Amino acid sequence: MTYVVIEACIKCKLMDCIEVCPVDCFYEGENMLVIHPDECIDCGVCEPECPVEAIIPDTESGLEKWLELNAKYAEEWPNITRKGTPPPDADEWREVADKFQHFSANPGKGE
Repeated sequence: MTYVVIEACIKCKLMDCIEVCPVDCFYEGENMLVIHPDECIDCGVCEPECPVEAIIPDTESGLEKWLELNAKYAEEWPNITRKGTPPPDADEWREVADKFQHFSANPGKGE
């Protein structure tokens, strides 16, 4: 099992999960984070830290798209180990559904 970042993170990218991760398996995109599935040790400490519930175990059904997305972009985006500043409009995006249309494949700034 591993944990997966899903659609709820898009445009929110609150980063509360970053500093609790003992193995630094988060990678930063322009408008969301992903978890490297080969680095995640399945400890689960990140899941309750996410205010928008964007981190879930891969044992839940229907996650194939998100497992692939996390694996792909964890190889391309920079690793992030410290909480940064969330987007200024993050609160406006918290309750928005169907945010995948706003996904950006561009990398984040990293550290």
